[in-house]
Amino acid sequence: MVRTRIAPSPTGIAHLGTAYTALRNWALARREKGQFIIRIEDTDRDRYVEGAEKIIFEALEWLGLDNDEGPNVGGPHAPYTQSQRLDLYKKHAQKLVKKDKAYYCFCTKDRLEKIRLEQQARKELPRYDRHCRHLSPAEIKKHLSANDPYVVRLKVPQKGVTVAHDVIRGEVKFENSGLDDQVLLKSDVYPTYHLAVVVDDHLMKITHIIRGEEWLSSTPKHILLYQAFGWKLPIFAHLPIIRNQDHSKMSKRHNDVSILSYRDRGYLPEALNNFLALMGWSHPAKKEVFDLQDFVTHFSLERVQLTAPVFDLTKLNWLNGIYIRKLPDADLALRLQPFIPPGCPDDIFKKIIPLVKERLVTLADFESLTEFFYRDIKLTTKDLTEQSRHSAPDTAKALKQFTHDLEKLSSSAWQTQKLDAVGHAILKSLSWSPRELFMTIRVAVTGKEATPPLFETMEVLGKKEVIKRLNYASSRLRRDFR
Repeated sequence: MVRTRIAPSPTGIAHLGTAYTALRNWALARREKGQFIIRIEDTDRDRYVEGAEKIIFEALEWLGLDNDEGPNVGGPHAPYTQSQRLDLYKKHAQKLVKKDKAYYCFCTKDRLEKIRLEQQARKELPRYDRHCRHLSPAEIKKHLSANDPYVVRLKVPQKGVTVAHDVIRGEVKFENSGLDDQVLLKSDVYPTYHLAVVVDDHLMKITHIIRGEEWLSSTPKHILLYQAFGWKLPIFAHLPIIRNQDHSKMSKRHNDVSILSYRDRGYLPEALNNFLALMGWSHPAKKEVFDLQDFVTHFSLERVQLTAPVFDLTKLNWLNGIYIRKLPDADLALRLQPFIPPGCPDDIFKKIIPLVKERLVTLADFESLTEFFYRDIKLTTKDLTEQSRHSAPDTAKALKQFTHDLEKLSSSAWQTQKLDAVGHAILKSLSWSPRELFMTIRVAVTGKEATPPLFETMEVLGKKEVIKRLNYASSRLRRDFR
């Protein structure tokens, strides 16, 4: 049974990197009819943020990445939150001490700092000098009897090589002489990441550890822990991390990396999933647009590329536009609900969706593309004459003629084709180009140079509103040339 997991820390936002990693763990588990687990790693209490766990689950639910086990749904290996598993970590750390695979370290902070400074002065890599590794049983007993604070450290082999077999990177070797005797259990009885992650992954029967390459340097420590416990190793796969256009690492300090921020800015989960799927992976059929099920069908770790994927917002925008246009109008109307601007009447809202659908890049673009339908517009003479390329009197005369002919249309005849016919009849009577006339009308009616098709827009606005706006434009022109 393939069992994968993600183990985010509740330190604030739900990070895009979490979604990128979760997507691959989820897809492998679904393809292999296995299980996908979410575990919350909250033992770093200094960085813990209240409510962050809820944000993580809200973001993954929005993306459609459901989990089979976790704090939100329970499961046979509960609890799935590390701060509720402290006794387990202490018990396993003590097991390693009894097996002589780990040891108590009673060194004070002052001593450790002194060692670090001395090593830096000698231009050596700072590391623990293994002083307590060689304490006698009597010395250890004395410290424990005195209730001296301690940490538990792993007895890392001082010779040899630890080899990580990585599905993506192949065989990666680490000299044991370069590894520190890592702390497993801190003096406050909280585990370090390394002990907790190995104990949890083993007890939760995780078969594949799929995570970012920033954890590759920790892998030998984890392998040594598995070996110290006598446990079977999982399969490791370290994904290339997402980079900016300049190849710097994406970070929440310099980038918008919040999953929910993309939701709130009007991106569709289908588009974001498709975008993240393409990062460091390519579809066997060279597809650029595909849904989650297609990704599940074709995903494999062997197709993951080593080159760091670049976060290209232009491509995400392109994909989002494609997914918006694929939605039926009724579905798009539902997705747009959080983005309906104040003052937009419901009847107008439904009518303009087909008009702006082709131009939407994000759902949040709706307001800027449609505000002229339900808000007053402002015009200057220059706005109109720049489009007509004629004098203010001539421009006013053309608009007045167009208005006069439109007034002859009955309400039932106020349709796109009839409006188009009136416009082209006026064009024949003028020595104007189509662009000069129709762009002038467009600006007079909408206040904008770029809008949905002109006559469709006029149909939605209705006869009364269009006539009012044309009269307003004509009056502005006449007032300025008097």
